[in-house]
Amino acid sequence: MLPRPAALLAATAGLALIAAAPPAPKLGAFGVDLTGMDRKIAPGDDFNAYVNGAWEARTPIPADRARWGGFDILREQSDARTRAVLEATAKDSQAAPDAAKAAALYASFMDEAGIEARGTRPLAADLARIAAISSPAALATAFGAAARDGIAVPIQAGIGIDAKNPDAYVVSLYQGGLGLPDRDYYLVADNAKYAAARDAYKGHVARMLTLAGIADAAAKAQAVFDLETQIAKVHWSRVESRQAEKRYNPIETAALATRFPGIDWQALFAGAHITPPDRVIVAQPSAVAGMAALVRSVPLETWRAYFQYHLLSARADVLPKAFVDEDFAFSKVLSGTPELKPRWKRGVDFVNTGMGEAVGQLYVARYFPPEAKAKADALVKNLLIAMKARLERVTWMTPETRAKALAKLASFTPKIGYPEVWRSYAGLSVAPDDAYANEAAFTRFDFDYDVARLGKPADRREWHMTPQTVNAYANPVWNEVVFPAAILQPPFFDPNADPAVNYGAIGAVIGHEISHHFDDQGRKYDATGRLADWWTATDIARFKAYTDRVVAQYSAYEPLPGVHVNGALTLGENMADLAGINVAHDAWLLSLHGKPAPVIDGYSGEQRFFLGFGQIWRSKTRDAALQVQLTTDPHTPGNFRPYVVRNVDAWYGAFAVKPGQKLYLAPDQRIHVW
Repeated sequence: MLPRPAALLAATAGLALIAAAPPAPKLGAFGVDLTGMDRKIAPGDDFNAYVNGAWEARTPIPADRARWGGFDILREQSDARTRAVLEATAKDSQAAPDAAKAAALYASFMDEAGIEARGTRPLAADLARIAAISSPAALATAFGAAARDGIAVPIQAGIGIDAKNPDAYVVSLYQGGLGLPDRDYYLVADNAKYAAARDAYKGHVARMLTLAGIADAAAKAQAVFDLETQIAKVHWSRVESRQAEKRYNPIETAALATRFPGIDWQALFAGAHITPPDRVIVAQPSAVAGMAALVRSVPLETWRAYFQYHLLSARADVLPKAFVDEDFAFSKVLSGTPELKPRWKRGVDFVNTGMGEAVGQLYVARYFPPEAKAKADALVKNLLIAMKARLERVTWMTPETRAKALAKLASFTPKIGYPEVWRSYAGLSVAPDDAYANEAAFTRFDFDYDVARLGKPADRREWHMTPQTVNAYANPVWNEVVFPAAILQPPFFDPNADPAVNYGAIGAVIGHEISHHFDDQGRKYDATGRLADWWTATDIARFKAYTDRVVAQYSAYEPLPGVHVNGALTLGENMADLAGINVAHDAWLLSLHGKPAPVIDGYSGEQRFFLGFGQIWRSKTRDAALQVQLTTDPHTPGNFRPYVVRNVDAWYGAFAVKPGQKLYLAPDQRIHVW
């Protein structure tokens, strides 16, 4: 029966009302997944559990993941989207050349049958070159060639920006060459996890060599491990390597042989296809000297075994299944991940590594609309205004330094979503049926691309992450903050969410990255990006009083029994979290233009701001992976990062946090840096 006219009019009006309703946020009624909360826990006792406890209780870590949380969920989405783009491009006869090349690269990795059929034959030429290392000069050449091929080597050569001349490229030499995650895995005797990793590693090296048909695998594996232990002994610690001024050691190339005897430096540069420059930057001089001494003292036979294993490790992803399985079996020891990622996910990783911007251009066209970029741009501008206000009123900074800090902030370059100019891959050859050759080709292509820029002005339009990367970064030498499209998604950023939530989430991330330029290392770069000492001694002393407190606060956290956060290693990231949430809170208040924030579903604006912040850090990590993170990663584990709120006065009022609760800090104990 047809509706009567009046009923039809009413129905039509109802449809109009529905059509006019604003789009709903992806999470909950205002941008927060309230079902993930555990309201039985007082926010002042455990803010992370309050915001994320129910989510943690009901959410398993996927079998192919070492950790799971907001970043990982978005990574899963980004990978699925990238796969869709690549598969669609493969069917598009009108695809642009670089897009078609990226699709062919993906197809070569997915050709598992072809990889199995070729067996170990692709290794033959590379193993023959290693077998031909018969002199110190040939060994030095192999060092350079390995750097160009993306293979671990004790002394790495690479191209970067000159920290004291940010408009120029420079050759850098730095430590490397370990198969375990850090020198501590070799040198710390009283850690059971490190000991288990050492035993597993020796067995793994032997099995990889055996798979490649290399004789005396067990003896060679022990020799490789012993050599890497010697390398570890001369490595700088990660805390020492954080110090920007200590890493900047310019040395005339002609003086390398005298300063670091044992290496034929001309042969090393020739192996890397680098025309020797007048000067190089040596990041860790004592480590390079120590490794040069090992070149003189370690037999060539041991070095050949070392290169054999590290070649196999670097190319395992494009070798037959037996290599893939053995490589993964060892990674399980370090990560605790029970299952290998599906091949398509590994294929996406492969393309992102080899032709990231080619597929990124397709990704952005499909998944990052202009209106999302416009709203993100507006957020960044408000965060910069809030940071400026913070710099203007901090009491510990001297007027002289404050003026320079404001000039530095004024010279910032925010990069949002994607590059203005896309990279060309015109010189890269891709074979749709040879993943091994393709990996070698794109690794060398990237290295040669950088080498070719020596002597040319720095291209500040360049990005160091692809748009499909779920992350962000601060680059001190170009005084920029960079936010790829893939992180500008819920729970970090939702154009349809409550502004308080967006400011607490992506706003805190933006503030975090901005503040990196003023943290204990970022502050060492001036408004032009040049490594320079522009703070007064008074500023440095006052700032250190704060940073010492941050180190102590975070060093008290114990993510694993008996294993604490390394407050010195994580200092920069913790300082940025502390600054980021304060600057984001200021920016959110500015966005209200003096008006009160509404109450939504019983939550005040202040509460929604902090819930948005806590939600982005929901995460679970397997114990083995957590051990690696605590040893190597400058970031505090995600489920501890919400605790930074204990230093924010507004959080106490928002959730009625009281003395006696576990996170409570008396006002004079809260760390207010900015």
